[in-house]
Amino acid sequence: MKAAHVVPGKPELAEVVEWDEPVPADGEVQVEGLLVGMCGTDVEIVRDGFGTPPPGKTGFVLFHESLGRVVAAPMGGDLVPGDLIAGVVRRPDTVPCSACAVDAWDFCQNGEYTERGIKELDGYGMQKWSVPPKYAIKLDPTLGDLGVLTEPTSIVAKAWEQALLNCRRAHLVPRTVLVTGAGPIGLLAALLAVQRGLTVHVVDRATSGRKPDLVRGLGATYHSTVDTVPEVDVAIECTGVAELVWEAVRRAAVTVLTGLSGDHGTFPAERLVLDDLVLHNRSVVGSVNAGLADWHTAADALAAADRTWLGGLITRRVPLDRFVDAMERRPDDVKVVVDLA
Repeated sequence: MKAAHVVPGKPELAEVVEWDEPVPADGEVQVEGLLVGMCGTDVEIVRDGFGTPPPGKTGFVLFHESLGRVVAAPMGGDLVPGDLIAGVVRRPDTVPCSACAVDAWDFCQNGEYTERGIKELDGYGMQKWSVPPKYAIKLDPTLGDLGVLTEPTSIVAKAWEQALLNCRRAHLVPRTVLVTGAGPIGLLAALLAVQRGLTVHVVDRATSGRKPDLVRGLGATYHSTVDTVPEVDVAIECTGVAELVWEAVRRAAVTVLTGLSGDHGTFPAERLVLDDLVLHNRSVVGSVNAGLADWHTAADALAAADRTWLGGLITRRVPLDRFVDAMERRPDDVKVVVDLA
């Protein structure tokens, strides 16, 4: 079979290779790989050297956003051949810590977790893969290719859980939300907000094209500048841009940060902490990855979503033998996927 193989930090070595078919461990699910999604983490691995190959190797199979179809599964389980599934990315540490012990490996306390396609495990960018049933998330069969959105949806499912936890801290019933960024994470965060019956504002720098249309297709309000956004109960910050982080915190009682930034410039920390956070009882929390419960929430959210709207998020489909092309951003890209067939 074929696989997308990379050496972190050496884009010239990214290539499609012949790869041994996986030998499933006892009780594992055997899967035909259908699609994988390209995200910023994948680009950072290839171009910037982020990520860690398996011990003793210089490279590994890329991709952590997966979609596959069950070929074989253990008898008596929830999965049968033909089921559509997504594979969970992170695996708990081997101790395990108190978080990993309850499948909340996104809060791993010792950093000894592993991740498919990111940290010490080969990814899902191969034509066949296997996975323990626990890490195979069964999807609504009517989703079809849209099931490849499960992993990014799990990220915002966790972000929303953190937002609601902090709303309860303040005895706040959320009614309005700001989402900064109209990439895949931002749009899916807006989707989950609409599903919760909230009034949604999305801000992104695009002034026309697919992103504003997708926001309006949800019944949300699109802003090309943060200056027109009112105060809100909750902000889900999906860009990592310091200025937008600041604006989100200023406007929201609860802010969840999901974006990472390489910008280490000046930031008004003193005013942020003393005036806004303390005096107004504001809450700011970081959120990354997702626990097992978040994956199942994501599957339910996608099952309930409008298929035509979800389809608008997938803007480009690249064949496996040209998977490197998926890293090149185009102006109207939202989610680019790689066809493993």
